[in-house]
Amino acid sequence: MKGEGFVMKLPVLGVGMGYRDPLSNQILSNTSGIDFLEVTADHFLSSTIKRREFLDKLSSEYSLIPHGLNLSLGSAEGLNYEYLKDLSGLVSYLNPPWWSEHIAFTKAGDIEIGHLSPLPFNDESLSAICENIRIAKEEINVPLILENITYNVDLPWNNIEESKYLGELVYRSNCGLLLDVTNLYINSHNHNYDPIEFLKNIPQESITQLHFVGGIEKDGKWIDSHGHNTQEEIFNLIEEVLKYAPVKGVILERDTNFPEFNILIDELDRVRKLGRKYNRWD
Repeated sequence: MKGEGFVMKLPVLGVGMGYRDPLSNQILSNTSGIDFLEVTADHFLSSTIKRREFLDKLSSEYSLIPHGLNLSLGSAEGLNYEYLKDLSGLVSYLNPPWWSEHIAFTKAGDIEIGHLSPLPFNDESLSAICENIRIAKEEINVPLILENITYNVDLPWNNIEESKYLGELVYRSNCGLLLDVTNLYINSHNHNYDPIEFLKNIPQESITQLHFVGGIEKDGKWIDSHGHNTQEEIFNLIEEVLKYAPVKGVILERDTNFPEFNILIDELDRVRKLGRKYNRWD
């Protein structure tokens, strides 16, 4: 497998969470319960001196993984080179074992869409995103992993199954996969497919990192709210993924509606125990 060596050489980071400013004090005072942090790259690209000093403080306590939002890897017109240069500078500064971006586009025709938009699952979009990834990897010489997103409708231009598309993408691009388990659960529910069968089309060795958080069901559809406690169904799917793949790290991606911090730590502990059950970390 083309990407096998890429993933197997990466370090095991364990179970951590996405850094969020409202949780800064709790995160810095709970280093024993959090193994590593994921930082939203866009929040630190144009940092003030004070903001950069705070980033240094975080990195003195944790391994930091930069997570991009707006590189727009799926844009047919190519990448924004100024943004890519800024992102490259941040990744170089943090010197992480890997960094991540979404399998999505956020701009079209030089217009910023303002959210992560799904790609059509076809050969044309696959070629476009692979070319953009090639360019990004030339600029940023750190392993890149790619995240699956949710989508509301099946686009009429789709002619490849999503799981096969992702499998082919990580193979062609020689990238790892950041498997958002909540997104997988939501898509499987909303689009009527079996998430376990989905996994069978994804090379085990490519699944580098996981995201999870609770969602919400409304009018029969699941929504990726990033603001709810994690449901049993999602924990069960996390276990299936950890059983299947040699995952290096898992991040709780809670953005809003924060509960007592011990509830977040309890969720990390639960996933940490699942990983130990399948010998993913100590």
